[in-house]
Amino acid sequence: MQRRTKIVATLGPATDDDDVLFEMCRAGLDVARINLSHGSQADHLRRLSKLREAAARSGRCVGALFDLAGPKIRIESFVEGRVHLIEGAEFTLDTALDPSAGTVDSVGVAYKELTADVVGGDTLLLNDGLLVLEVLEVRGSRIRTRVVVGGELSNRKGVNRKGGGISAPALTDKDREDIRFVAAQGADYVALSFVRDADDIHLARRLLREAGGADVRIVAKIERHEAVAQLTGIIDAADALMVARGDLGVEMGYAALTGLQKSIIRQARHRNRVVITATQMMESMIQSPVPTRAEVSDVANAVMDGTDAVMLSAETAAGKHPVKAVAAMADVIVGAESYQISQHRPRERAGVIFTQTEEAIANAVMYTANHMSVRAIVALTESGATTLWMSRLRSDIPIYAFTRHEGTRRRVTLYRGVQPITFDVTPGDPSPLHDRVFAMLLDQKLVDEGDLVILTKGELTGVQGGTNSLQIVQVRRP
Repeated sequence: MQRRTKIVATLGPATDDDDVLFEMCRAGLDVARINLSHGSQADHLRRLSKLREAAARSGRCVGALFDLAGPKIRIESFVEGRVHLIEGAEFTLDTALDPSAGTVDSVGVAYKELTADVVGGDTLLLNDGLLVLEVLEVRGSRIRTRVVVGGELSNRKGVNRKGGGISAPALTDKDREDIRFVAAQGADYVALSFVRDADDIHLARRLLREAGGADVRIVAKIERHEAVAQLTGIIDAADALMVARGDLGVEMGYAALTGLQKSIIRQARHRNRVVITATQMMESMIQSPVPTRAEVSDVANAVMDGTDAVMLSAETAAGKHPVKAVAAMADVIVGAESYQISQHRPRERAGVIFTQTEEAIANAVMYTANHMSVRAIVALTESGATTLWMSRLRSDIPIYAFTRHEGTRRRVTLYRGVQPITFDVTPGDPSPLHDRVFAMLLDQKLVDEGDLVILTKGELTGVQGGTNSLQIVQVRRP
């Protein structure tokens, strides 16, 4: 069975070997994430170049997602590199302290406005919630706290306020510079960290357009308490969502995380948006060659909830087994999808009002496909929009995006169930269109002669947004 849910994997030191990246592509990598929080622009350019080479060598189309650092609130550094905080002891966060002068009693904070965002009685969580501090008082540059849950604390760990409320804007000066860099490199997606509301996304889109990156799609990372409260507006403003479960779990509480994940996936798909589930999906594979049973269950549940993609972070960026991590993810996805398809029949959306012709065609296609013995769906597409709408309705029928645009091919690598195929629909080949489509399908062994396929296209070839027809055709050898 062809895998439908996509795999996003983060590039890093562990993937810098050309053969490792090539094998990751062969194992099933669909979209590579380049984390702009670490490394220089030269590092990012080198990894993007290696990615393009590895994808071409493997014969796969692989998208590129650049992840902006955002305003991650971090402590500064300790004189000894780390300290051990004892439960019940006092500990001070001081925005005016020398960045390298941290001790067991106090440490600096990189975000100077933190003192304005917290008050006595607040709870601060450090190092992804592993350490918990109760704020006793805020005076000047100093936040005096008591350690509620202690443990080891090392340099540059993150700080969250339980319940959210940190006022830092989603786009830092570094992010604005990185947006210009991303636009210049022809990125497929850019992920916006610590989104608060739709205005953050509108600003990022304006900056992208000004930098010449109008075709770059925006992924809104849901990791703030405020973002959950503004979810509908964020979904409508963004092109895709990422359930960033690390900071989201810290701010919202881990007990609420699973329900939130399911709700975000459901709402994103209902509003025709792509959704990625991320963070610690196969964390043990940083060291281990196989995932734990809990991790297998975690990935499988995200797949069965309808996520478009699941993401690997440190597992591939810095882990010992990046290729095995991608392969394991692919195996778990296929297993989950086989169960999902056997247990559930797709349902059409009753009462939906279509605002665009392509959306109406896409829904008609999926209704037809779910009630006929159709082997595949072929969409002749310029932008990939029709295939996105098709992929919102669950079906085990593969969707092939036939397009002449490399950017569109890379973009649809994130759409669940959609596979890109290089095909120029514009006039130039005197052969009948159907014959060219059939030849492509048969040559790649995607269908057999005599199979029924659904074909969608526009009356005017080569025009974006022009899909307006649906045909049911039988494959024949040209």
